[in-house]
Order: sequence, then structure tokens, then C-alpha cells
Amino acid sequence: MKLAVVTAGLSVPSSTRLLADRLAAATVAAAGSSVDVEVEVVELRDIALDVTKNLLTGFPSPDLRRAIETVTGADALIAVTPVFTAGYSGLFKSFFDVLDAESLVGKPVLLGATGGTERHSLVLDYQLRPLFGYLKADPVATGVYAASSDWGSGEGALQRRIERAGAELATLAAGRPVVPETPSFVPFDQLLASTQDR
Repeated sequence: MKLAVVTAGLSVPSSTRLLADRLAAATVAAAGSSVDVEVEVVELRDIALDVTKNLLTGFPSPDLRRAIETVTGADALIAVTPVFTAGYSGLFKSFFDVLDAESLVGKPVLLGATGGTERHSLVLDYQLRPLFGYLKADPVATGVYAASSDWGSGEGALQRRIERAGAELATLAAGRPVVPETPSFVPFDQLLASTQDR
């Protein structure tokens, strides 16, 4: 399985790249040892000028062409962006603007974002999911947002979200049906029935 990872972090080191790497590792682990997963990372920072020139001229440079081929030729995609001014980064959007609008049709995609505070976590559902919906891709149910505070809080909730999202992407890429998690709460009808027995 070919897994492409697009990360739009601008700094080095980048928390966006860190999240992308952990999502890729979780996906590879969930795919299992019987599946050979080839991971290729597209660091948009390295081709930022090429993306801009393509927007102006309509012609991709060799580096941008390789990045496009990596993304469009993959069996599954992980797309991670930092949040700037309450939205995905301009570089992230510009890269997906240069792709052919039909090139991601049906492709399983795991969505991720990083930001300074939890206030921006809705970027997954209000910006990234509509973008990939327009591109007719197939985003997994669980998106992963990591605020600055998540990185210092140990391996708890963030790691569980990463592992769940990775498992969903591996399952979808393998063509297996996604089985929803078993709820860890008492269903309402059972709860209601127990009160009627009193």
C-alpha cells in the first residue's frame, strides 16, 4: 500500500510534521505486518515557491510534479495543516488548488491539523472536510487536531485519537468495512428500561 503524507508546517522542527509522522506510524501499525506500507512524505515547505509559480504559470516544476504524482498515485493520504487565522494555511490550500480536481476521487484521506489552542479544532469539520468533500475524496470519520497543550499532556487522549484515526484509514485503504467502536456507555433504551423496573 502506498501512503502519501502531506504536511504544511512551516517551521523546523514542526508540530504539524510531528503529528503527520505519528498519524503515519499509527496507520502503518494498524495495517499490520502482513501489509507492506510504503510511506512517502511531501513537505510543502520545501516546494512552496514551486506551488506559487505553478499558480502563476500553470506549469509544475519537476519537484512539484513529483509531489503531485506522489499524492495522486497513493492508495491513501494523510493531510495535515497548521491553523493560521482560524483556517488552514494558504500553502496547504494552494497545493490542493494545483491538483486536478478529479485526482483524489474516492481516495481515503485522514485529516489533521495543529494549532495554538483548542479553540481552532473545528477547522477539521468546517474547512478541511468540505475541501476534501469538494475533491470527492473519502475522509475517515476521525480527524485529529492537536493543540499546543496536547503535546505536553502525555500519551493520553491525543494518542488515542491518533490510533483510532490511523486504524480507520488503514481499514478504509484495505477496502474493509469500518466497524464502529463499541460504545462504552449504557444505551438509553436500556437505561430507561431499568428505571421502569423500580
